[in-house]
Parts: sequence; C-alpha cells; structure tokens
Amino acid sequence: MPIYNKLIRDLIPEIIEKNGAIPKIRILNQKEYKLELLKKLIEESKEVLEARNNKKDLIKEIGDVMEVLESIEKTYKLNKKDILKIKKERNKKRGGFEKRIFLEKTN
Repeated sequence: MPIYNKLIRDLIPEIIEKNGAIPKIRILNQKEYKLELLKKLIEESKEVLEARNNKKDLIKEIGDVMEVLESIEKTYKLNKKDILKIKKERNKKRGGFEKRIFLEKTN
C-alpha cells in the first residue's frame, strides 16, 4: 500500500474507493491544515516546473497552484485586494519579470 502523507483534494477518497482501494485518511486540525496547505503549494509549484514542455499540462498545474493559493487566502484570512495592492507596489519598486534578467553573481 503506497504511503502519501499529504493534503489531498476533497473528492480524492471517493475516487480511490471507486478504483477499488481503501483510503486511510484523517481530518487535519487548523494548525496542521495551514502547514499542509503551504507544503501543497510547494508540491504543486514543482509540478508546474515538470509540466513546462506541455501547454495542456502546464495549464492544469497552474490551475492547481491557483486552487491552493485561494485556499491559503481563505484559511489565513487574507484579503485579495491587499495582496494585489502589495503585488502592484512591489512591481513598481522592483519590476516584474518581463525583461528575462538572470542574475549570475555580484562582485
């Protein structure tokens, strides 16, 4: 039996059962859930990198990242307007990524 030890989407246990397996799950407390959401963001971000050569997969993985980010916003009670305001301010002060600048080193 494979061991996963990770946060999963709400319908995954039902999908596992439909495929003839028995999932062993537990419900996380709030503190555990917050931590696992952040871990999930890292996991999904790695999957974006792995999907970089396939547009369809890339779209799917970016959607997964967005789903996790929305859950983090909700769980941490973050305000989307505040996030977008800070994003805009940081872009103005530090720029975006359009120029494709890669820093190799500093002297």
